[in-house]
Amino acid sequence: MSQLSEVAISALLVISGLFGLVGSWGLVRLRDTLQRLHAPTKATTLGVGGALLASMLYFALTHGQVSFHELMISVFLFITAPVSANFIAKTHMLHHVQPEELPPTGRATGWAGYEAAGQGEGSGN
Repeated sequence: MSQLSEVAISALLVISGLFGLVGSWGLVRLRDTLQRLHAPTKATTLGVGGALLASMLYFALTHGQVSFHELMISVFLFITAPVSANFIAKTHMLHHVQPEELPPTGRATGWAGYEAAGQGEGSGN
C-alpha cells in the first residue's frame, strides 16, 4: 500500500473521530431536545460514514476487493438516521409546542403532525 493511500485512510479516520467527538460534545452541551438531536445525527452520518469509507478504501487497496458490508451499513445509516431524527423531532413538537407558536405553512392545511393528532387549525380545537 502506498504512502498516499495510508495518508488518505488516516485522514478519513481522524476526520470521522473529530466529527464523533464534536457530536458527543454537542449532545452534552446543547440546551434543548431539538438542538441535542442535531449534533449526534451529524456525527453519526459524517463520523461513522468517514470510518466506513476508510474501511472500504483500506480493503480495496490492500486486499483488492470491494467490501459490500461497509457499503450496506452506510446505506442503512444514511436512510435510518434522518427518518428517526424526524420522528423524534415531530414527537417533541407535539408534546412541547402549541400549534399557535408555529409559523404559518402558507397552505390551506396546517402542520401535518397537528392535523393527524386532531389539534390542527381545521379541527375546531
